[in-house]
Amino acid sequence: IYEAAGGERDVAAWLEKIFGPDHPIPQYEVNPRTTEILHHLSERNRVWDRDVYLVIEDLKQKASEYESEAKYLKDLLTESANFSPASLSSTVSRYLNALVGSAVALETKDASLTSFIPTVNDLTSDLFHTKSKSEEIKIEWEKLEEKSNCNFKDLKKAELHLSTERAKVDNRRQNMDFLKPKSEEFRFGIKAAEERLSTRGADASLSHQSLVALSEKLLDFMPNPSLAQVKIEAAKRELDSIEAELTRRVDMIEL
Repeated sequence: IYEAAGGERDVAAWLEKIFGPDHPIPQYEVNPRTTEILHHLSERNRVWDRDVYLVIEDLKQKASEYESEAKYLKDLLTESANFSPASLSSTVSRYLNALVGSAVALETKDASLTSFIPTVNDLTSDLFHTKSKSEEIKIEWEKLEEKSNCNFKDLKKAELHLSTERAKVDNRRQNMDFLKPKSEEFRFGIKAAEERLSTRGADASLSHQSLVALSEKLLDFMPNPSLAQVKIEAAKRELDSIEAELTRRVDMIEL
């Protein structure tokens, strides 16, 4: 644990330096733990301040060196070639400023061709790589878009087919719903007619079901099944007519 007396004095001095004479130090609980934490913060702050100071001094030194070199070059040009920036035309000055601006933007060492050419080559290579990557992404995107369109068309076809089949199923269901009660109605009507005929002493072999079964058995003995089927259908129609006539007469007798 950091020593209490010395630690508190160092921390207090550091806080006074941080907040300055015009701002009071915020109240805090003074104990060994808080003193130790604040002491570590003060040490880190001192190290940071020292590093910042060294960086600033280094930049000042470099700035001084650049100024000295610039003055040397300026004096050299003035003495050897009687050259002065003031003697340059506005066009030349504009070109020089553009050259300097390009060097700063490209972060080259200086404004010479030996510095510009490698930097421009690197940028050109990066640009080519970026364009190639962009083309690859574009081609991949077009493939995905084409595949998506094909899938969309297939989906539309499937939806249309499904809708058509659903309509057919609904139509068949409606027909079944209509034919089922009709079939039951006909079945009960035939059964009622057979019962009435039975009460009148009619032969059971003349019932609709018996005659249909007999006609189907006769089909096996006919030399021409197609012709037999035609005759059976004709017999069925005649049977239906006879049954209708019998039903009518039975109804008249009951009346």
